[in-house]
Amino acid sequence: MKKYILILLIVVSLPVHLLSQNFYDVDYIREIKLYFNQPNWDHLLDSLYLDGLEERLLASVEIDGTMYDSVGVRYKGFSSVSINTIKNPFNIKLDYVDNNQNHEGFEKIKLSNVIKDPSFLREVLSYEIARNYLPSPRANYANVYVNDTLWGLYVNVEAINDKYTNKHYASVNSPLIKCNPLNLDMTPGGENSNLSDTHGNDSSFYYNYYELKSNAGWAELYTLIDNLNNNVSAIDNYLNVDRTLWMHAFNYALINFDSYVGYGQNYYLYKGLSNQFQPILWDLNMSFGGFRLTDATQSFFNGFDINQAQNMDPLNFINNNFLSPRPLITQLLNNPRHKKMYLAHMRTIIEEHFSNQDYSVRAQFLQNLISNDVQNDVNKFYSFNDFQNNLNNQVTIPSSICPGITQLMDARTTYLTNYWAGFTQPSISNIQSIPNSNQFFGDDLTITAQIQNASYAMLAYRYGENMPFSTLQMYDDGNHNDGNANDGIYGVIINNCSNSIDYYLYAESADEGVFSPKRAAYEFYNLKTKVPQSSLVINEVMANNQTTVMDETGDYDDWIELYNNSNTPISTNGLLFSDNPLNLDKWDLPNIVINPNSYFIIWADEDGNTGDNHANFRLSNLGEQLILSNSDSTIVDAEFIYPQLDDVAYGRYPNGIGSFTMLTPTFNANNSPSSTDYSFDLNDIKIYPNPFQDFIIIESLEEFYITNAIGQPIYISNNNNAHINTKEWENGLYILHSPELDNTVKLIKMK
Repeated sequence: MKKYILILLIVVSLPVHLLSQNFYDVDYIREIKLYFNQPNWDHLLDSLYLDGLEERLLASVEIDGTMYDSVGVRYKGFSSVSINTIKNPFNIKLDYVDNNQNHEGFEKIKLSNVIKDPSFLREVLSYEIARNYLPSPRANYANVYVNDTLWGLYVNVEAINDKYTNKHYASVNSPLIKCNPLNLDMTPGGENSNLSDTHGNDSSFYYNYYELKSNAGWAELYTLIDNLNNNVSAIDNYLNVDRTLWMHAFNYALINFDSYVGYGQNYYLYKGLSNQFQPILWDLNMSFGGFRLTDATQSFFNGFDINQAQNMDPLNFINNNFLSPRPLITQLLNNPRHKKMYLAHMRTIIEEHFSNQDYSVRAQFLQNLISNDVQNDVNKFYSFNDFQNNLNNQVTIPSSICPGITQLMDARTTYLTNYWAGFTQPSISNIQSIPNSNQFFGDDLTITAQIQNASYAMLAYRYGENMPFSTLQMYDDGNHNDGNANDGIYGVIINNCSNSIDYYLYAESADEGVFSPKRAAYEFYNLKTKVPQSSLVINEVMANNQTTVMDETGDYDDWIELYNNSNTPISTNGLLFSDNPLNLDKWDLPNIVINPNSYFIIWADEDGNTGDNHANFRLSNLGEQLILSNSDSTIVDAEFIYPQLDDVAYGRYPNGIGSFTMLTPTFNANNSPSSTDYSFDLNDIKIYPNPFQDFIIIESLEEFYITNAIGQPIYISNNNNAHINTKEWENGLYILHSPELDNTVKLIKMK
């Protein structure tokens, strides 16, 4: 891990989840070979699809030369599947039989058949652009073979599942909703997954319009729907509004109407650690004007042509009459500030990818990359000439015309550039922090900036990556460490600041907003300092958890409890944990916030795929060193954990500040004085105290001997009562043996 010499940092942070993994590297074409034992495998898959069954056909698959047996295969999608089609989309479940089987950590592979896109570019290019602004699936290309026969070139799209949510939101098993109706209603005023409350106040009334992908979530979904429609002033408590605005800006900029803005479908909602629902883009194969229908407005119910797509008003949903409600747009954009933020996001997308022709260069690269493979695809739905032409020119397809990507977007870029040409755009520059030192934990922190042409400015901040941002207004009044009043320098004071803070700035004029950095809140600035020693402590440890408490998957794993001793929220951003003094950066703590007098549990089970709070090491019940440190290796807390009995914890008493002793477990709670009595009474045989220091008393046991942890005899006695001097014994684990006992007894010598 990189060690930082400078403690105070101001950087634009790119989320770590933007780092690519090989399987979805866009610049390479994968090779996936399916093998079915049944000669009528296609008929069997057709039958499963027609019956609406989630069952799968058993097969083997070879991915880039690696073979996996006993995988489950079914078709994926809705309109892209047909029993009359050779090239159907595939959904491959690698862990169908073997729960541990995966490819580079991925258990599910989704292969789209490119049925709606003559260019073969729309889905891959769109996801690549989207990932600059909000968490989005990765996608690349794969040549797919069936029983060694080339079936065609597919788009390989990352699945939305626990692995995805853990990567982007550091959580699993939280409410995950696929927003696609069971039966798409394409009639005027039809109800799909539009988040309206027209079905009533019982969550069961919404079962036909959404698909639950988690164990629970219906109540949470209805709470979102209810507040979105009836209590929108509090919507920040239930919805990540900024990320939703980014989704709308993306859909309108790229004319991606096979989405919420078209028929209210093809997106996900996930409720993670922030307790806000996060929107997730999905199914982008008809972006760039490939889908030009909507049930929402009278103006476009019968569809819109390419010219209308090029000139689509980004405020169409608040400027036109409705057939079907769209509260996720209208309720947000009716707020003047949200409207300006939405337009600012769209402007950023257009300027960063389209005004400069970057998208066209990238599209040409992808076209060249796959050209030979498209030509070799004998099952493709369009001609090779259609493929070559559709990047720049419209292509006639069944029942429609598919616009050329550059044909659409160059004209749309011109339209949108003229749309906001008359706007007064604020500017933000020269961002500074006070104090400009290496230590601000627990202090008041001031952020200032030079801001021009603004009627309002604010700072949004958070202490942990997956926490919601809070906002504070910035002032140019001379009272917020901002210099003189009305000098163009705005300031804001954050009281009792944590050790790490993510933040961005926003300013607006009468008609336009601007962010700094422009991709906020997906990108942001960060200030970080050290966590002082003993402010965050190792508070309780269990290294022999047999029956005490289970983790979220039902396993009895070792656990470590951290406790915030301070009066300041502590961010774990940059903190390290280890059980090896020679390797302090063994494990990075997840980026979360521990509030004052609060706890955080680490599961020491070597299973990071279960969740970000699962460490890459286990604990030894024979004792070991545990070290919590800053990224510069300065120690926050360190403790030697002595050998432990089954289901007995080792922790501080008094809570947070005392010495370590054996405890009745108090998982995620205050260590109590009543929990420290651990004498043994075995059928009238008394052994006490245990743990012991200078002596131990053993009564009513005629014959016994004591060994150390490696079996060496330490003490032998044939006395009925023994008072044993243990001052010279080393600290650690000892074992009591006797023919009078059914089992051995663990003894603990402590300092």
